[in-house]
Amino acid sequence: MPNYRRAFVPGGCWFFTVTLLDRGSTALVDHIDPLRRATAWTRRRYPFQIDAAVVLPDHLHAVWTLPPGDADFSIRWRMIKTRFVQALAPTECRSPVGIARGERGIWQRRFWEHLIRDERDYARHVEYCYINPVKHGLVRRVVDWPFSSFHRDVRAGVFPEDWAGEEDATGKFGERDEPRS
Repeated sequence: MPNYRRAFVPGGCWFFTVTLLDRGSTALVDHIDPLRRATAWTRRRYPFQIDAAVVLPDHLHAVWTLPPGDADFSIRWRMIKTRFVQALAPTECRSPVGIARGERGIWQRRFWEHLIRDERDYARHVEYCYINPVKHGLVRRVVDWPFSSFHRDVRAGVFPEDWAGEEDATGKFGERDEPRS
């Protein structure tokens, strides 16, 4: 089994990508209220600040800051994932391995995290969260995606409502035309 190295910085700030097992699923937006409740429940027990977040049909991105002295983001994601799954009817297909492990087969087991290094890195990752629905062709304007903390930041005067304007989501976003050699 690979040895995954994670940075544990008490009170640190991280960017996360958390993904459903079925990349064609729309469960996160179809069940946004249970996801919100799972997040709120977790925040009451394990406080953290949500600096930015966007929920797409099959994955989500978030920037979190943990309290001073606390570096355990993994327990928070485990609680959110568990509470969300508990709120859903068991209709998904499950593998024999998942059944043996008691897993529902909704989430990918792991998640991607990146320790935010500085203000520029922070800004880039917040902006990445907000532009993501446009990148995936779900909307043409950031403000049109309802499942984003962008709206909170507009109300607070952090971003203008027309931030990023209207984008053409066609084309490539970092993908290569040719396979790597």
